[in-house]
Amino acid sequence: MKSELYSKYAEQYDAAIQDNIHNACLERPSLQALLDDLSGLDVVDLGCGTGIYAQYFIAQGVRSLTCVDVSESMVEIVRAKLGERVTAYVQDLSLGLPQQKSASADVIVCPLVLHYVEDLTVVFKEIHRVLKPAGYMVFSTHHPFADFECSQSGNYFERELVKQEWNTIGKPVAVSFYRRSLTEISDAITSNGLVISQICEGKVLEKVKGISAVTYQKLSNRPNFIFIKCHPSR
Repeated sequence: MKSELYSKYAEQYDAAIQDNIHNACLERPSLQALLDDLSGLDVVDLGCGTGIYAQYFIAQGVRSLTCVDVSESMVEIVRAKLGERVTAYVQDLSLGLPQQKSASADVIVCPLVLHYVEDLTVVFKEIHRVLKPAGYMVFSTHHPFADFECSQSGNYFERELVKQEWNTIGKPVAVSFYRRSLTEISDAITSNGLVISQICEGKVLEKVKGISAVTYQKLSNRPNFIFIKCHPSR
């Protein structure tokens, strides 16, 4: 699902998430904590955004890095930043990963993307196909508990399209995403040949206390994102 936040305002978004609270002080350190040693591995970055994770992967010494995003603007920024060090292209994940060879990736990372995809079945079926037998996937998405506050139906188990305005770049921009249950997420994983090996609800960095005590308290007491590691069943 596309939003102007990731197209028209791609450069402003890139600047905003370098050191903000939710991305830099919660999501990225929490997701990176689930990763094993990446040196010499073939990595696919799904929903690569403006390449912040890509820069991290290169610093970790990956053998190859493929960056995929639905936003042409984001992909252009990645290419400008990293050039031939990555393979970057535009792809809507809801349509699968037709350009990726089967059993070609050691690690697939998908940060804060899946809540924009209506049907997760296609995504995880392709994840299973693209991962090497000993590979794994790590992803983050909106925590079902947090998103249930946005429910209009009052039915936790009903998938809902949520429309909001976010101030990520210092001005309100319309964003739409899907609210879903943990059961729907886990079923999409396990029904497509994958096994969940780790679940984490994230931990905000201590330094946020000095930036905003109110936000630190909220993120310390209420989950905002959920982080899941999974691999092909063996």
